[in-house]
Amino acid sequence: MSQHPGISVTLHFSVAYPTQWGQCILLAGSGALLGGLEWSKARQLSCTNDKDLIVWEATIVLPWKPSYTYKYALDDTSGPSVHGNWIIEKEDAAGERTVWLPEGLQGGELVEVVDSWVDKSHPAALMASAAFTKVLFSHKSLVRTGGLPLDARCSPAPGETVVRLQVADFQLEDGEAVLVTGGIPQLGNWQPDQMCQLTETHTPFWEAELRVPYSCFPFTYKYAIQTAEGLVAGRVCAVQRQVDVAVQSSSEVMSGVRAARGAARDRHWRGAGVAVPVFSLRSQHSVGVGEFLDLMPLVDLADRSGMRLIQVLPVNDTCVYGTWYDSYPYSTLSVHALHPQYLALRDLLAEEGQELPHDLAAELHKARRELDKPAVDYEATMAFKSAFGRAVYDRYGQGTLTSPAFAAWFGENAHWLRPYAAFCFLRDIFQTAEHWRWGALSSGSDEVVDRLTRPGGEFYPRMQLTYYTQFHLHRQLLRASQYAAAKRVVLKGDLPIGVDKRSVDTWRAPHLFRMDKSTGAPPDAFSPTGKARGATRGRGRGPGHGGGRNWGFPTYDWSAMSADGFAWWRSRLSHLAQYFTAYRIDHVLGFFRIWEVPGDCVTGLLGYFRPSQPLTKSELEQRGVWDTERLVKPLITEAALKQLFGERWEVVAATYLLEDGPGKYKLRPAYSSECAIAAIPLRPDSPAWLVREVEETRAGLMRLRQNVVLLADPEDPEAFHPRFGLMGTSSYAALPAPWRATLRHMHDDYFYRRQEDVWRTSAMSKLPALQAATDMLVCGEDLGFVPTCVPPVMKELGLLGLRIQRMATERDKEFNNPAAYPYLTVASPSCHDVTPLRAWWSDPERAERFYYHQLGGCGPPPPTCGPNVVRAVLQQHINCPSMLTIFPLQDLMALSSEYASQRPSQEEVINDPTVPKHYWRFRIHTPLEALLADCDWLATI
Repeated sequence: MSQHPGISVTLHFSVAYPTQWGQCILLAGSGALLGGLEWSKARQLSCTNDKDLIVWEATIVLPWKPSYTYKYALDDTSGPSVHGNWIIEKEDAAGERTVWLPEGLQGGELVEVVDSWVDKSHPAALMASAAFTKVLFSHKSLVRTGGLPLDARCSPAPGETVVRLQVADFQLEDGEAVLVTGGIPQLGNWQPDQMCQLTETHTPFWEAELRVPYSCFPFTYKYAIQTAEGLVAGRVCAVQRQVDVAVQSSSEVMSGVRAARGAARDRHWRGAGVAVPVFSLRSQHSVGVGEFLDLMPLVDLADRSGMRLIQVLPVNDTCVYGTWYDSYPYSTLSVHALHPQYLALRDLLAEEGQELPHDLAAELHKARRELDKPAVDYEATMAFKSAFGRAVYDRYGQGTLTSPAFAAWFGENAHWLRPYAAFCFLRDIFQTAEHWRWGALSSGSDEVVDRLTRPGGEFYPRMQLTYYTQFHLHRQLLRASQYAAAKRVVLKGDLPIGVDKRSVDTWRAPHLFRMDKSTGAPPDAFSPTGKARGATRGRGRGPGHGGGRNWGFPTYDWSAMSADGFAWWRSRLSHLAQYFTAYRIDHVLGFFRIWEVPGDCVTGLLGYFRPSQPLTKSELEQRGVWDTERLVKPLITEAALKQLFGERWEVVAATYLLEDGPGKYKLRPAYSSECAIAAIPLRPDSPAWLVREVEETRAGLMRLRQNVVLLADPEDPEAFHPRFGLMGTSSYAALPAPWRATLRHMHDDYFYRRQEDVWRTSAMSKLPALQAATDMLVCGEDLGFVPTCVPPVMKELGLLGLRIQRMATERDKEFNNPAAYPYLTVASPSCHDVTPLRAWWSDPERAERFYYHQLGGCGPPPPTCGPNVVRAVLQQHINCPSMLTIFPLQDLMALSSEYASQRPSQEEVINDPTVPKHYWRFRIHTPLEALLADCDWLATI
């Protein structure tokens, strides 16, 4: 096509956006006059008001060429990232747009480009994620013509303008088309049989050009969807749009108007899915635990029942202790390595077209029977799988390791695989994963890794076994992932908030972590007595009282992580994206602020938020609170000792305390921390009375240690944090009334108001980098003590939140109403951190309130949660507005009275957050093959 030398055209860009004071919209486009798509050379648009809208626009004279590409961004002087002289807060989620210029122009014509800003929360932006493009909509053929064909274009004429309509629709099936109807003859005057059909130009965009006389402006229009059988009236978009144009003179020629880029429908995509940990699956072939290949019959189950998503818990290696403690899926040993328990041993030779020899097949069959227990026997299963995998490797491993497929995979993954193999070797040699105890090998330097993993070296055979295991785990999970995508079922992974302190990641990159601190959460409904190191992590319904949670994971040094553009996170997420097209950010609140706990604590009560704006000494003094030394020290009085220890108080005081004035005491240095108190020795063969006495002593001393009002900031001697729930301490009660009133106000301000801007800025400096690392659909688990700034940031970034019906998000409410959920949410009746429906129903008073208030029940409530109750709850969630509704597999199985009668409801619990060391061992009691054969149950779903 010719470039029309010497011909120029005037483009008028306009986009509506509700900017705040100090913000502006930028435009960057192709060509030198538009800045070459570089933000440093972008043009600032000018602002006008159009009724209730703030419209940003610019008029630019450009040389004619077939098309221009351009994009928008929001500039904010307080934004997080700098591009040249502009500070970009966010870019338009539509990305690069293209305007096609009409042929036959004479020069000087005006082309109106009227756009709609697309936020990341817009359904069109969400449907550009891999979950939709690579799975849910991957079966549809793509059109890439680049623009309207010549015979569909219009040429300008005097007294008329060419209107180009462009609309995006991600949900169209093959054979369907977008139509437009409106109040002008060119659009059929609203007559259903005279609609105008648009042309698909570049999936998902559809376009049409119309010649419209000036006298017809303004006009209204709306879109409809047509199937191969004809128009489906129920699918007409209810939203009417308007096109208007201002003509400056009778001689002006309007060559084109590009209408708002939007969606053709006002009913957005919604889907359902099933949630189950991989270890909980049971098939006729699995050995002791669910395996990656068991995901394939689960995919068939989801597909046949109409569900389009499978959500699993983390599948990374957690082999830290070598005991059942490692069943905890969030205590990650490596953010790249997969857990060996998920290896399908039967398939180790399948890629080479071989079967296991008779002796190994017989051994595997025997183990399958012996380990086919109601729940996972983690230690026995891991012991067998390790030994069996080694036996297969010894016979056939070299064939795999010399294959081209392995060589290609190893080349792409050596950066994490070699350090991981070296770490596992040292863990086994030293009999501990606490790498700071490894002497000269405590540093995970390149030199140490190279020495241990050197081909031909003394330890190389051990490294090769690790490579072999991880290669097969990768192939099996990838195979399951590809099978799911072929069936149009999304696999949704889980991103743990932390990594274990005893991990290959902290060994290799300790500068990225604050190793002397722990990650946790403030007190809530799940932590009435505090959580010990390494405890499971439940979710609360809001701030409560108790000990908080200490998960034992080191906190992140975000300044170090951001210095290299979050390379550690980008590597972690791109690795995850090999297998999943959606993921859940565990405890997304930790990206706003983390509850950081000192390293000498075992509970989370003495933690504080990081980042935060602490109280300063001068601020306290200005309010009349001057004795900070008194407020940070535990207040221990004789009266408190008598109350806690009764007749033993003098013995306890003599053993663990020192006098600190008349009637006052302080902890001896050897017992001045929670860790030291928790470590008070007790012989294994101690009688029951002594066990009880020592436990009571530990608990009492712990309460004394926690009896403080303020916590000194460890990095600023002039800064302090209020202890959570300080009003419940006897130290607070002993203060003068004015001090109590001041400290109560400052406590509430610190936790509920003071930090909002700090936490928003913190989240916006991290979460966009995670999103940009991959094209996966991102969901955030936002339960617990939720700051006010969280929902707006989640919406702005297009992150789906989580809603659990029994964990109310509104104060003074016991339950959520699914009908009121926003679209950008994942709805679920329960999750792995709460009891399934049948077990939860065991509280008769609570069940009665739920039955009447949530289900609108009549008559007495059912004594048990039978299929009718389950179906009513699940139906509520199916009908709710959330984008995704995800059902735990236990709740789906409760639709069948037969399955429910085969197992007590309490045995279906995955995690009990009230138990400090919980054994994650739940397995479904019915094989997947049997569930697939149950046509009635599948039909009910």
